Amino acid sequence: MNRAEIFQYVNDYFGTQPEYLWTKFPRFAVLRNSKWYAVIMEIPKSKLGLDSEELVDVINVKCGPALVGNLRKEKGIFPAYHMNKDNWISILLDGTVSDEMIQNLLALSYELTASKAKNGSLK
Repeated sequence: MNRAEIFQYVNDYFGTQPEYLWTKFPRFAVLRNSKWYAVIMEIPKSKLGLDSEELVDVINVKCGPALVGNLRKEKGIFPAYHMNKDNWISILLDGTVSDEMIQNLLALSYELTASKAKNGSLK
């Protein structure tokens, strides 16, 4: 998935529109319900520990500490850039990670960050 496909997906499934909060970073978009559940950024690959200054889109999603370690073993998934690395991951948006996995991780992140009022299953 690329950023446009993600924006379409979150609009269709969650009714979410991207928010651009920083004029200094016009390619950084926040997705939120009551809290942030994803951030899409354009960053140099070197910020992910890769040997390149080429700019690439990534999405940060919350997945919780139980999944972080296992997910980081997957190709295209990294410790979160500029977020809590115990609870968040960065996903490279270059086709390495399947659309289905990105969609599942977006849904999980949305659920984990949903307010109790919006999510009756959290009590």
